Amino acid sequence: MSSQPELSVHTLNPLIHELARLRICSALAATTALESRVLRDVADLSESALSKHLKRLTEAGYVKVETGKPQGPGRPPAWISLTDSGRKAFVQHMAALNQMSSPT
Repeated sequence: MSSQPELSVHTLNPLIHELARLRICSALAATTALESRVLRDVADLSESALSKHLKRLTEAGYVKVETGKPQGPGRPPAWISLTDSGRKAFVQHMAALNQMSSPT
């Protein structure tokens, strides 16, 4: 399953905190799933960079990738979504960021 440690609500998640993965998780958190080309454009990443970051997030159990039905020649579309644990980790990460930015 996941080799990521359980994080408290006040702990930044180093896997999500990397800027490209933060953009990916932010985009995915706003919806149920995004087609890979849309996610690539929203996250402003090359296809190879998106693939690399999705692999890390998938290995952590934060993201799932589902292949859709072919729509003509070429590769079939891939649909990317946050898993329940990925959504929880993202919410906790954002809470930690918010806590850091709020006045004490």
